[in-house]
Amino acid sequence: MRPRKDDEVLVDVIDVLLRDGAVLRADIIVSIAEIPLVGIKLTAAIAGMETMTEYGLFQRWDTRRRQAALASSADEESADSLENANVRSGEQR
Repeated sequence: MRPRKDDEVLVDVIDVLLRDGAVLRADIIVSIAEIPLVGIKLTAAIAGMETMTEYGLFQRWDTRRRQAALASSADEESADSLENANVRSGEQR
């Protein structure tokens, strides 16, 4: 099998990352003269938001965003209703 340069490959990789996601983990220990000084544990997840929330990542963030969107929508509906009521009362005068 020979390597090939294909634009569709990048699209396929991005599709898999967004759909299935990937988790990268790294443990780093900085040492001098074989004496460990600093330990670093890194974890990174990359995926589409739907996949992230499905696995419980960003669940609180997603809940807050949805609540804020609902509240904003309710505020807009209230403002529209108030504006329509004001227009109707002005027409009746």
